[in-house]
Amino acid sequence: MAISPSSDLVMDVVRAADPSTLAEAQQKLQSAKASLQATRLKDKNAGFEVAMNTMNSAAANAGLANRATSDIKTQDIPKPYRQYEGVILQNFISGMLPKDSEAVFGKGNAGEIWKSMMAEQIGNTISERGGLGIAKQMYAEELSKIRNKGAQNITTSATDKNLSQMRLDEIERKALGFNQTDNSKVGQVYTSSITTSTS
Repeated sequence: MAISPSSDLVMDVVRAADPSTLAEAQQKLQSAKASLQATRLKDKNAGFEVAMNTMNSAAANAGLANRATSDIKTQDIPKPYRQYEGVILQNFISGMLPKDSEAVFGKGNAGEIWKSMMAEQIGNTISERGGLGIAKQMYAEELSKIRNKGAQNITTSATDKNLSQMRLDEIERKALGFNQTDNSKVGQVYTSSITTSTS
């Protein structure tokens, strides 16, 4: 039987340690390891933000970007559009997070709440940094509608109102089973429906 003094000594200390102190030390080691990995990725320009920027610029260079959205900057997009994109991304991200993650998020409802909050924060961060282009596309479409409205007459003319009323009357006649020539029955049904609704 071989004796390894250094590992035996470490295991004796671990066995003698308080379980809560041990768990706290392990948590600190894991967080230090995660921050070290994040720093290394950032130094190598391999972080998430760099990957997103690279992907967006590659799409723009390949001609995949819409011309209407290319001149809109991310900071010019109103907040509700970015929030909407954040909600969409939250749904995608919550589906991508690991299912068996009790060690990370906790058990039961509290774990699910933490998991959904993390997905929400990641989605909002991605959206604030430019996102996938959903908010930009929606904002560009809204701007084009506003620009096109300025060229058109916004008020409805009397002929358009009359035409829409005639179409509505025709739909009502078809729904009640009357021909277009049988107008006397329409008036009778209309007056009988008024008297039944008031009584």
